[in-house]
Order: sequence, then structure tokens, then C-alpha cells
Amino acid sequence: MTTATLTKTTPQPAAPGPERPASDEGRLGPRANLRHIGALARRNLLQIKKDPESMFDALLMPVIFTLLFTYVFGGAIMGDGKQSEYVNYLIPGLMAMMGMNLAMGVGTGVNEDFKKGVMDRFRSMPIARSSVLIGKIIVELGRMLVAVTILLAMGFLLGFEVNTNVFGLLGAIGLALAFGASLMWIFILLGLSLNSPQAVQGMAMLVLMPLQFGSSIFSPTSTMPGWLESFTEVNPLSNLADAARGLTQGGPVAHSVWVTLAWAVGITLVTAPLAVAKFRKKS
Repeated sequence: MTTATLTKTTPQPAAPGPERPASDEGRLGPRANLRHIGALARRNLLQIKKDPESMFDALLMPVIFTLLFTYVFGGAIMGDGKQSEYVNYLIPGLMAMMGMNLAMGVGTGVNEDFKKGVMDRFRSMPIARSSVLIGKIIVELGRMLVAVTILLAMGFLLGFEVNTNVFGLLGAIGLALAFGASLMWIFILLGLSLNSPQAVQGMAMLVLMPLQFGSSIFSPTSTMPGWLESFTEVNPLSNLADAARGLTQGGPVAHSVWVTLAWAVGITLVTAPLAVAKFRKKS
């Protein structure tokens, strides 16, 4: 009789395969990304529908700023009774200002969504991380377009004139939207980095005030001290305001337009990847 010897074999661990990505973003195609962005933008629009008060800044800010600055600064800068002339100078500058003020709301909104746990739910889904942030930016650009439209309507009521053509006006609006979109990435990064919406607002105001008033938005820079005039020359808001004036009132625009676009592209290339990376890692 033969005795068969059975050898017990120890199962070997499987060879390690490629690690699964932390998110499905790398395996999503462009069509899926666009679909996710559209769905998230729709979600943000529905939030506005449920909370119409969130549109008050976009609806009322252009009216208040136009009336306030026209009748407070207009006579002092252009001379008594020449407020209508100042409107042609002011409105293109306020187009630059609208984007920066409304962009601040994106940062506070992102911060509040994290506090409520909404962003944690989004990050658990197989969607591109960037689509969450891009969806917010698209809706905010819509709010900014509403604000600029109201701003122009107020300007026309007060005597604003487009001395070029409709394409120049559309170019000025498009330039303001492009620069506003780049600023939104900065405020999203602030919203992801700071601990509370109040902190985001406080930090945003520290950035907004020097850039707005140290620019050519409200008055010509020729009467400013030399050091401040030098600052206004590199201030992106001055370049945007000057470009918008050239596109609507006439005059050289090439330098201001290209500098503004360079600022918009540079800000986006630096801050957008940082914001997406921070969104992935934030707990």
C-alpha cells in the first residue's frame, strides 16, 4: 500500500497591482465632466431660487455704487454740474469693481458648504473634484453678468454713452467676466484655507480696499503721489478699468487688454490647481 503525502501549501499574496486613484477624476471623460459641472451648476441655481435674498448684492450693489459715486465724486472730480461726464469715466471702472466684490461671495459660500458637510458628500461621489468648484464659478459668473447689466442700465439712465460700438461694449463685458472668473479662484482658495466665513470676508476686505481705491476706477491717477501712481500702473484693476474705457469710449486699448488677460490667465494657472488640491485634502 502506498501512502500519499499531502503537502500543505501556504497561499501567496497576490502581486500588487496599480493603486486605485483616490478619486475617479482621472478616469472621467470630458463629456462626464461637463455633465457633472452642469448638474452642480443647476444645484447652485436651485439654491438661489430657494434663497432669493442671496441675489440682493448683485441686484442692488450696482444701483447704490453708481448713484453714490456719481453724486459724491462726480462734481469734485469733473466740476460742479458735470456729473454726466463723470458717468462715462465711472461706469467702465465699476465694471472692473463688480467682479472683485461678487467674487468674494464664492469664498464664503465654499467655506459655509464645508461647515454644513455638503462638500464632504460631493467628495464621496465619483465626480471630478474640479467640477464642484467650476460649477460654483459658472453660477457666480451669471450673477456677475446680471450685476453688470444693471450697472449699464443705471449708467444709461444717468447719461452714459458708448462712443465706440456694440462690439466694444461686449468686449468690455467679456474682459470683466474673464478677470472676475480668475479672481474667484483666489477667493475659493481663501474659503478652503480659512476657518470661518467671517475670516474669509475679513481677509477679502484687506485685499479689496487697497486694490479698488489705489486704482484708476474712481479718478485719474495723475493727481496721486508718485509712489501711489506707480502702484496703480501695476494694479490689475487699473488695467481692466482703462481697457473697459478704451473699448467703450475710444482710445488705445491693446496694452491694457493684453495686460488684463495676462493677469487673468496667470492668476487662474496659479490658484486653480492650488484650490483643487486644497479641496481634495481639506477635512
